[in-house]
Amino acid sequence: MSNPANTSSAGKPARAALVTGGSRGIGLGIAEHLARDGFDLAINGMREEAAVAEVLTHLRSFGGQVLYCRGDIGDGNARGAILDAIRKKFGRLDVLVNNAGVAPKERKDILEATEESFDYVVGINLKGPYFLTQAGARWMIEQKRADPAFQACVINVGSISATIASVNRGEYCLAKAGIGMATLLWAARLGEFDIPVYEIRPGITKTDMTSGVTEKYDKLIADGLCVQKRWGLPADIGKAAAALARGDFPYSTGQVIHVDGGLTIPRL
Repeated sequence: MSNPANTSSAGKPARAALVTGGSRGIGLGIAEHLARDGFDLAINGMREEAAVAEVLTHLRSFGGQVLYCRGDIGDGNARGAILDAIRKKFGRLDVLVNNAGVAPKERKDILEATEESFDYVVGINLKGPYFLTQAGARWMIEQKRADPAFQACVINVGSISATIASVNRGEYCLAKAGIGMATLLWAARLGEFDIPVYEIRPGITKTDMTSGVTEKYDKLIADGLCVQKRWGLPADIGKAAAALARGDFPYSTGQVIHVDGGLTIPRL
């Protein structure tokens, strides 16, 4: 069990983290491990709060406060409302985890893909995190200037699709490749404020997003797709994110951590 809500072991206010898409899948795996480390949490998602009540209760069981912020991060007004709610509830933002993402509603060959699908996927997976980071970073800088001891970071959840081409979901690959560059851009820009920016690139991970291709990837993994012959789990990504959020890698800004079971290791 973590420390009492809103208080660290040293009696200081608990650090606060925003996890977009934090009520399921990889985002929930991250939220659980941050909760174990004593963070207060702002969980963003698109479902009604009643639909995620059980998840929120579970996260609160670790001892911290949990705020649910419903909204589409692809929409500027929603992003502003999310940050306003966090400011009102916690008065601080120490860690931003850009995790929320969508797959194309239909996987189509890039010769057949539509602009509607492109705008939908890129708007949520790339534009949303980019401008949420902009707004969150401004607030973090404000806090850093008020308190030089303030420690913050940004964690982007990318994908091996940033470098591995899937021609039946090109818009997803392009968005994740963009997240890779966004990580570098924000790391470079926020360096003067000592606010590190990281990227985690998961591999084949068991979530509702991959549930429709379970049989396909079961076979590929069994045939050696990954060095470690198993699916990745949300907890695998959660452990990596918690280490970054704790500040275990303070001198590694801009770096990519692959959590893919060795899938991206070139092999003969």
